[in-house]
Amino acid sequence: MNEQYRATPQMPLPSGFGPQTTAKEALGGRDLSGKTAIVTGGYSGIGLETTRVLAEAGATVIVPARTPEKARASVADIPRVELEELDLMEPASIDAFAQRFLASGRPLDILVNNAGIMAAPLVRDERGYESQFATNHLGHFQLTARLWPALKQSGDARVVSVSSAGIRFGGVDFDDPSFERQEYEKYRAYGQSKTANALFAVALDKRGQEHGVRAFSVHPGRIMTDLARFMSDDELRAMGMLDEQGRRVATTPAGYKTIEQGAATSVWCAANAQLDGKGGVYCLDADIAELMPEFDLQGVAQVLTGVLPHAIDPGLAERLWQLSEDMTGVTFRTS
Repeated sequence: MNEQYRATPQMPLPSGFGPQTTAKEALGGRDLSGKTAIVTGGYSGIGLETTRVLAEAGATVIVPARTPEKARASVADIPRVELEELDLMEPASIDAFAQRFLASGRPLDILVNNAGIMAAPLVRDERGYESQFATNHLGHFQLTARLWPALKQSGDARVVSVSSAGIRFGGVDFDDPSFERQEYEKYRAYGQSKTANALFAVALDKRGQEHGVRAFSVHPGRIMTDLARFMSDDELRAMGMLDEQGRRVATTPAGYKTIEQGAATSVWCAANAQLDGKGGVYCLDADIAELMPEFDLQGVAQVLTGVLPHAIDPGLAERLWQLSEDMTGVTFRTS
């Protein structure tokens, strides 16, 4: 591990951007010609917009999907997109995808770990692991580990983990991450996985800096996407996404972002020159987020306008790294 690591302060730059910034604006005019990116879940929602902006800036973008044929229509009008097969719930699928990419001999300049599920009912993968933690964190942990040689080959790579304000629902339960000995709570499970996304960026950046690999985590903001597909009508109505007749609202509700705005922070972290030489931070509204005081989880209704300490704690990040290696059986050697 890099003992000379220089941590980037968890405080706004400020970048000059904000909640209304679009992904194209957040790119900062950077030319990505000759660069190679992978965007998981890059065929829908903010992932699709992330793919579009990176590709239109000149990058070749690989978009992995469980069923590439279903994703083909979504990316048909975007240049330099390659569709691949990947299921983040299946370790063998992750390894096969990574092996195919490494066999191409290409360096990997940008990895956006964007795919995820939210508030899902209790489902377990073939190892018995809870699906939100398995998909949102463990799958991306293994994917990043397998792609590490290509990230190092770049010499100037960025790894972006898409977290969320769900960190407010709680941290990682190191004793029972798969809800084997406690009652399952879908939002706590979601919060655990999103906290893990943020902690992963902290630990990865510490290991990657000396190899020219920097890592960031991102809160995109509130956006109306298919991520909410597991939520009930009552939950969607409470969030302002359905009207009283149960119909999807036609306009973006107050406090929500458009898809173009929601992808802005992912693109900013993936490519904007303002973050050159920086890493390991949680970002929001195309800037480094403000560090907020921890609050009791009974206060989950509180508006989260920054990042909470438990999501960027270096000690917890190291504990998660070890837990992730133990759970996946992947020894993630970065040296």
